[in-house]
Amino acid sequence: MVQTHEITLSTKGDNDICDLTDEVAAAAKASGARNGIVTVFVPGSTAGITAIEYERGMIRDLKEFLDRTAPADAPYHHNHGGDSNGHAHVRSAFIGRP
Repeated sequence: MVQTHEITLSTKGDNDICDLTDEVAAAAKASGARNGIVTVFVPGSTAGITAIEYERGMIRDLKEFLDRTAPADAPYHHNHGGDSNGHAHVRSAFIGRP
């Protein structure tokens, strides 16, 4: 049996990191299933999902890593015609989306 639960949230924009642990756990519990697999998906081409320890230092480390690895002010071929979010696409591709 497949069940679908939707979690809706708002971010603060570029490089915002959100903890979904409680929401995903609540959705799994609400399903009533005793066993199974939870798949988390994010639509959109500039978002990513990863599993990390949601701790202040780790969040800062990840943000700084992304800023160093794919800085917003670097020249991206995607940035043309007013579209200036090449860095967000690169970051999303690096982090991944299941």
